[in-house]
Amino acid sequence: WLMEQMQKQAEHVGTKMMWDTIVEVDLANGSPFRAVGDSGDEYIGDVLVIATGAQAKWLGVPGEQELGGKGVSACATCDGFFYRGKKVAVIGGGNTAVEEALYLTNHSQDVTLIHRRDELRAEKILQERLLKHPNIKVLWNKSVASFEGDAMGAGLTHLALTDTVTGDASTLEVDGAFVAIGHAPSTELFKDKLPMENGGYLVTEPGSPRTEIPGVFAAGDVTDHVYRQAVTAAGMGCMAALDAERFLATLEN
Repeated sequence: WLMEQMQKQAEHVGTKMMWDTIVEVDLANGSPFRAVGDSGDEYIGDVLVIATGAQAKWLGVPGEQELGGKGVSACATCDGFFYRGKKVAVIGGGNTAVEEALYLTNHSQDVTLIHRRDELRAEKILQERLLKHPNIKVLWNKSVASFEGDAMGAGLTHLALTDTVTGDASTLEVDGAFVAIGHAPSTELFKDKLPMENGGYLVTEPGSPRTEIPGVFAAGDVTDHVYRQAVTAAGMGCMAALDAERFLATLEN
């Protein structure tokens, strides 16, 4: 509903909505910029705002897709509230996984971190907070073989685990599981055209949505590998719009 209201408001002030998938962009010659959709249509603009977002990385094991939203999630800050007082698990071993596990202790007194190795990759200070937390236990050398439950009924009920050292199988009863193995920004289209860092996130000027190419701006999860929230993305979108307006004003002079 909220997105529909946003769309109506944008259209009310003259915004045109084009439903297409961009497959090619030309930034080499500066503004105006050219984009081509898979429809074959060509779009020309004096300004380009990139807001293609990022997607969570998934394990790709049985039950993950079927139980998505029914016990399986990739965002503790989005869905953690639904598991207040319940058993939850976090899968991963980096900063994202540790931060998710720590956050979930605000809602659950039974949090399990599952990691396929015998040591974490997260920053030392995060590891220390995790390992001394009374409501978090860690299962080392374990990988998730499948998510088990009833997609049409109770949802997720347990995880099927495999020991990465011995190969032994085991299960863990949980009400919710959070896959926290990182995110992948949707920036393949801009490879070798704009600077990137941290696995493909677009580089912008500090505190700004401006990229190294005048007139090209990046907003939201495509450039933010820290917060990844709708409200921060919306704020960056506002910043990009204001900077775009200023850039367009320079073209008129």
